[in-house]
Amino acid sequence: MEITTQQLSAYNGADPSKPIYVAVKGRVFDVTTGKSFYGPGGAYAMFAGRDASRALAKMSKNEEDITSSLDGLTEKEIGVLNDWETKFVAKYPVVATLVN
Repeated sequence: MEITTQQLSAYNGADPSKPIYVAVKGRVFDVTTGKSFYGPGGAYAMFAGRDASRALAKMSKNEEDITSSLDGLTEKEIGVLNDWETKFVAKYPVVATLVN
């Protein structure tokens, strides 16, 4: 299944009847089982319904970093992102591919 960034935004945890999705490197993960982290009020709620790739790479929760853009990341930051991706793959199901 493919979903757009706009469609992804509907899965941000605001509607308890919908799952919570976070995208990393173009893959959309169902993180609903981690809703204490990604749901409203959670430490990573700002990533819900969005592509968190750059923010994860930079270990940032800043609004401007919550994007799919990997432009200008250092080799170390890419490594951090790859580690996050591995953790997501091990913990959460992939439900879609993000398209623009």
